[in-house]
Amino acid sequence: MEVFIEPIGRLMNEFSKLPGVGKKTAQRYAYKVISMSEAEARAFADAIVAVKRRVRFCRICGNFTEDEVCDICKTRDKSTICVVKEPKDVIALEKLHEYKGIYHVLHGVIDPMNGVSPNDIRIRELLERVGEGGVKEVIMATNPDVEGEATAMYIAKLLKPLGVLVTRISRGVPVGSELEYADEVTLSRALSERKQI
Repeated sequence: MEVFIEPIGRLMNEFSKLPGVGKKTAQRYAYKVISMSEAEARAFADAIVAVKRRVRFCRICGNFTEDEVCDICKTRDKSTICVVKEPKDVIALEKLHEYKGIYHVLHGVIDPMNGVSPNDIRIRELLERVGEGGVKEVIMATNPDVEGEATAMYIAKLLKPLGVLVTRISRGVPVGSELEYADEVTLSRALSERKQI
């Protein structure tokens, strides 16, 4: 006999697909949805559907946007490109209100152990952007873990012949951590004290 009736079990199963959500948390989330009014539950479901329908990747940088090109690419200084792993890293850096350039989201890092090669992430697009001219500096802001470091070094080697300054964010971000979890002071210092690579 099933412990949960089908609709609750199904909802718990869907919540458990989210990162960091185990069985207990999925159960609490399901109970919370049950306790919502129908209007609250509909608003919650509508928000999920709306984000799937309206959010896309910027055709230039790969960040989240509702338009073909994001506001950052439309309005910011294009002489500096900050390279990050995921769109959530853009959000972490934007919270600082210090960086005035544009971004390039790789949508991953080189990770041979998991079958991710340079061709599987947006390196070619970065090289094309730099090759168009006008870029003076590329800041490598991938996570300070083995894959992030390897990706930064690989890209730096490809960019150096193009005559652009390639820098790496400072070591203020602990090795093995992720940018989205770094506090704003540490992340700000790491960005401002970046080093040439």
